[in-house]
Amino acid sequence: MQTLTEIAVEKAREGIFTRLEAACWINGGDDRLNALIKRAVGSREVWRICRGLYCLDRRHLRTPVNPLSLAQHIYGPSYISLESALSHHGWIPEAVYTITSASMKRSRSFETPLGPFSFVRIPQSRFFGGVSRIETGGGRSFLMADPLKALADYVCAHNCRWTSADPVIDSLRVDEQSLGELKSADFDLLVGHYRAANVQRFLEGLRRDLKR
Repeated sequence: MQTLTEIAVEKAREGIFTRLEAACWINGGDDRLNALIKRAVGSREVWRICRGLYCLDRRHLRTPVNPLSLAQHIYGPSYISLESALSHHGWIPEAVYTITSASMKRSRSFETPLGPFSFVRIPQSRFFGGVSRIETGGGRSFLMADPLKALADYVCAHNCRWTSADPVIDSLRVDEQSLGELKSADFDLLVGHYRAANVQRFLEGLRRDLKR
């Protein structure tokens, strides 16, 4: 008889699976499913990420679970943003240990065996505007804010009163050369989609400073 770990190795996409998926794989009722999950988690072959969500330990995967991919399974709809996106794009020098995402739903945080995850509600009319799908190989991918979108989300989440490029450079330590990479089309994509007036003022001020 196969263990849950053996079944998940065969069937779990990216090594990530839900309780509902496991129930579809296994013949039997809740008692058997609960016993298999308990055994797999107890042996640390499987990690419980949050309620109803699991992932295989790296011992049973060719490549470890990518935390950036995992984030969208934990709480969605969402996309990687704020400091996590800025760090990934190489726009800020500091290492980022919490995976931070923008969310349509209320803000929440999760402590998991793969590290902390934070989800911040960012009200906007076009949630995925300025968001790109990042391919990681093997059919794997995750959604991430483009740099300007990540900056706008940061201003929204922290209620910043920024109206120029100066605080982006001074507070976030974003290099001027990176800001110079922004195009007029990047601003066109975002202007008017954020409900927060301070974000609109930030985008307008930054665009004016960069002459975009």
